[in-house]
Amino acid sequence: MHARTTTATTRLVAALATLLALAGCTSSGASRPAAVNSGTTGTSGTAPVPVQSGGSGYEGPRPQDQNLLAWTGDPNDAGHVTAQSSAGVGGRVTLVRIVLREQITWSNIWLGLAGVDPNAQLANCHLGVYDASGRLVGATSDISSQLMTDAIAKPLPLGKPFTAAPGTYFIALLLNGNWATNALTLKSTGAGISVNAGLTPPKLRYSTVLTGQTSLPPTVNLADQSTSTINTGWASQWYGVS
Repeated sequence: MHARTTTATTRLVAALATLLALAGCTSSGASRPAAVNSGTTGTSGTAPVPVQSGGSGYEGPRPQDQNLLAWTGDPNDAGHVTAQSSAGVGGRVTLVRIVLREQITWSNIWLGLAGVDPNAQLANCHLGVYDASGRLVGATSDISSQLMTDAIAKPLPLGKPFTAAPGTYFIALLLNGNWATNALTLKSTGAGISVNAGLTPPKLRYSTVLTGQTSLPPTVNLADQSTSTINTGWASQWYGVS
């Protein structure tokens, strides 16, 4: 009787030892993925490699890569845009929308001048900035002389820098005078009405307002944004901010 009890006890102890060994293996195996997923350093001291979003880790150019604060698009994608005739755009305020994601001090508007007309007669040409309410918050002096020389991207200073909070703004161009249609040209990041896909006034990305202007008015009604001139091929200009 005593021998049977001893044998049974020995078998029970062996079975418990086996169960404990199996439980230890299972627990150890289950903990490994948790350590990797949590991003903690493993027992080997090697941290897991983070997974890149999208797979490649590539991010497109930013304005800061070219010492700018903002832009309407990558200037590498900008092509020529004809400045049309004085009858087509002279005296009209042309607006290009730009959205700021952070606060900046806005001092200059960069314009991509692609071609000049040495025989042009220009006067009362300006660049400016309207906020989302249509209020003029910054403007250059007459830039007529800068449109006559150096077909490059150039900074045109505002009369007074201003603090631009995050939000929507409209860069305004006003041309006046006479020029050869295919000589005075500007850089563009989009063509015609395609830039306004999905948009309606007062939030059009590219539009014109008013006629017969010789200076930028202190306010504009953005609900009056028009695409009639845009639809004739007056493509969206490229602008940078510094």
